[in-house]
Amino acid sequence: MRALDVMTSEVITVAEDASVQQAAKLMAEHGISAVPVVDRHNRVVGMVSEGDLLHRAETGTERRRSWWLEMMASTNQLAGEYVKSHSSEVRDVMTRDVISVTEETSVADIAILLETHRVKRVPVLRDGKLAGIVSRANLVRALAMTVTGAPSGAEANDRAIRDKLLAELKAQKWAEVSPANITVKDGIVHLWSSYLSEQEKRAVVVAAENIPGVRHVEDHMRPVPA
Repeated sequence: MRALDVMTSEVITVAEDASVQQAAKLMAEHGISAVPVVDRHNRVVGMVSEGDLLHRAETGTERRRSWWLEMMASTNQLAGEYVKSHSSEVRDVMTRDVISVTEETSVADIAILLETHRVKRVPVLRDGKLAGIVSRANLVRALAMTVTGAPSGAEANDRAIRDKLLAELKAQKWAEVSPANITVKDGIVHLWSSYLSEQEKRAVVVAAENIPGVRHVEDHMRPVPA
């Protein structure tokens, strides 16, 4: 299994000249803990995470040290911390050394990267540009779908079912389902997205049930928190 098979392809991003408040709003509205920072060519130039916004002047959470630790800190270090806690631009607070993978990177290698670098997600690049993102949640869902002894040809059929369902939902104005929230295994569709109303939830299930080859639909969807 590769990054291509498990990644979220519709990625929320932010520009490096965006404001810190814009980045924070995106993360809060979409319920995510980090966003890739991209340039005008969709190349990843950094990542903004909750950790990068932890110490901010606006919330009174700037990093504070005892006087003797501050004496030991270099002026460059102190100046850098000041910029990160006071600057209004994403370029000044983002993490620049971003670990990334390609679509062909195996999920086993991705798991090792997440663990060794202590990060929660990695951007997926195609020809040097952002194509998706793989998070720990994506890997857990992939694990949940693994079943030994799958019948011959089942994987190809499952992918066809998933592609048809994604195409159907993309054509509907009411549907806002990320591809990462739909998995198919042995003809069984698993739905993981959040929903705003019971009608929306039921519509997603009906769409899945109407795809040829679907044996059953497993509804794991949860309502959007108030």
